[in-house]
Amino acid sequence: MASPGRDVRAAFGLAVRRCRTQAGISQERLAELAGVERAYVSALERGRRNPTLLTQQRIAAALGVTLHQLIGDAEGMG
Repeated sequence: MASPGRDVRAAFGLAVRRCRTQAGISQERLAELAGVERAYVSALERGRRNPTLLTQQRIAAALGVTLHQLIGDAEGMG
């Protein structure tokens, strides 16, 4: 679980970035696949956005992982 001092948005963003780079796709391609703007993906990865549950699910699907896996990854980064 993310530690109390760590912003969950930052942890989620790091998890997205890690999955995206492991998948070998660009922010632009992830944005296309998830139906969001590239600038949104950039802000998300920097912990500047608070994505809705639906957006989280779309990002996970675009990355080829489950939402459960993506959130678990984020929690492990705390």
